[in-house]
Amino acid sequence: MKYLYAVTLLFTITLSSAQELNLQQANALAKLPIKCLQQEYPNKLSQLLADASEIQSPKQLHPAFYGCFDWHSSVHGHWSLVYLLKRFPDIEGRDEIINKLKINLSKENIAQEVAYLNKKHEKSYERTYGWAWLLKLQHELDSFNEPFAKELAVNLQPLTNVLVERYIEFLPKLNYPARVGTHTSTAFGLNLAWDYAVYAKNLPLQKSIKDNALRLFKNDIDCPFAWEPSGTDFLSPCMEEIGIIQRVMPKPEFLKWLKDFAPDLFDKKFTWEPGMVSDRTDGHLVHLDGLNFSRTWNLYALVKQYPKELGHLKPLADTHFKHSLPAITDGNYEGEHWLASFALYAFEQRQDMLEKR
Repeated sequence: MKYLYAVTLLFTITLSSAQELNLQQANALAKLPIKCLQQEYPNKLSQLLADASEIQSPKQLHPAFYGCFDWHSSVHGHWSLVYLLKRFPDIEGRDEIINKLKINLSKENIAQEVAYLNKKHEKSYERTYGWAWLLKLQHELDSFNEPFAKELAVNLQPLTNVLVERYIEFLPKLNYPARVGTHTSTAFGLNLAWDYAVYAKNLPLQKSIKDNALRLFKNDIDCPFAWEPSGTDFLSPCMEEIGIIQRVMPKPEFLKWLKDFAPDLFDKKFTWEPGMVSDRTDGHLVHLDGLNFSRTWNLYALVKQYPKELGHLKPLADTHFKHSLPAITDGNYEGEHWLASFALYAFEQRQDMLEKR
């Protein structure tokens, strides 16, 4: 219990003055994915069984991504550690982190992950939330100029290629977007994929995402901000949709679209209460901390690109960030197996915003 309090206190004290992620915070956040990366149980399998022969342990089914409770959380747990290694060469446990990454992301393990996703009855596995985080992991490894990272990027690429093909195949078939705050969110699934496509200069993926995002979302107006959050949202439906349109639409056109979609954001007195969690030991109710981080990273992105028109949203983003950052504690597996990744993504967007200003 003493350690639990220490981690909570760390973030309560430092966030109010920190302008960017520091080594002390990085060390605390890294402890969570380090611990769960090779923790097989408890585990939630999203498996479709074709027959009894497919009943296997999580590690047998997913030798790369069996830890951290479920496949997608394992994927973004790996991303978190690569992100932290890149930015903090002196992070505690560096050798342990690299060793775990090498073991999990071996060529052989990724080949088995590819084989699993290539089963005919698993074509929709982790669509598109897990897909998006896998592309973000590939993006992070590709942009990390260290020999071990380059090796792991090569190992991971075949799985990434499968998911790129799957995006391009799936998106034109999606007649209606999923405007939700959970795993099937169409907008969130496109946001990280777009960032990867741009970095990788993958023009077919860029075209597919842009064309389909505009087809699905361009005519939306008056997003019901007052309807957020639903009971177990961990993503903001309105803000994630803003995120993808901001990425694919030219600036003048985007601002016009945004004034129709979210006119309240232009009001300098606009307020929005963070999602309130009643019980952080409940794996679904704690989702609302994720929703606060989702709002945070999208608000920072708006402030970064439109400081004149939307710079007043920075305090609102900070409020959401400060509200949920203290909730990332070591000792409650319901939140600790995934929330560090969400916090780091919010930190990433905050730093991008500060560097731009």
